[in-house]
Amino acid sequence: MRRFLKIISILIVAYALYTGYSLWTYGEKENIPDADAAIVLGAAQWNGEPSPVFKGRLKQALELYKEDKVDYLIFTGGGSQEAASSEAEVGKEYAVRNGIPNEAILIEKHSLVTEENLINAKKVAARKGIDSYLLVSDQFHLKRAAGEAENQGMDVIGVPTQYSAYETLKTKTPFFLREWAYLMVYQITSLFS
Repeated sequence: MRRFLKIISILIVAYALYTGYSLWTYGEKENIPDADAAIVLGAAQWNGEPSPVFKGRLKQALELYKEDKVDYLIFTGGGSQEAASSEAEVGKEYAVRNGIPNEAILIEKHSLVTEENLINAKKVAARKGIDSYLLVSDQFHLKRAAGEAENQGMDVIGVPTQYSAYETLKTKTPFFLREWAYLMVYQITSLFS
């Protein structure tokens, strides 16, 4: 029995380490393919302006559009009852101010968590016949988000923003640890759903 428990413990540690490594390196040095649209996962907005985290994601998405990697940008994210605008609306305003035409922008402004972002974005995209996506977020968020998108039947490639607000080890570490835990919980619960 003791040997069995030792083997199980080793497997759990190996799984955790592999998951952590795959999360830390997700999206590095990959060629970005063309897709129909880029989905920008929502993040906080402050009084009608994107937070530094959201702005980093938006800048990456605008770059993808301007490099002709995508035809559409889909901004996601709702807002609190106190907020004058949703995250998606703030993202759209930012994009328009930075030269993206209105007709290239779609929004879904009702979601509050990543899974809702993806479900609602897929519905909005379906109206335009969009079926391939680049998913834009911060690197440590992307692996779980891409897995959730694939579970929705979406053809998706994760693109980590090169403009992340998480620049130092001090800011990266708590974000990484949180997403590492979320990813493991997500993967384990997916086995039973």
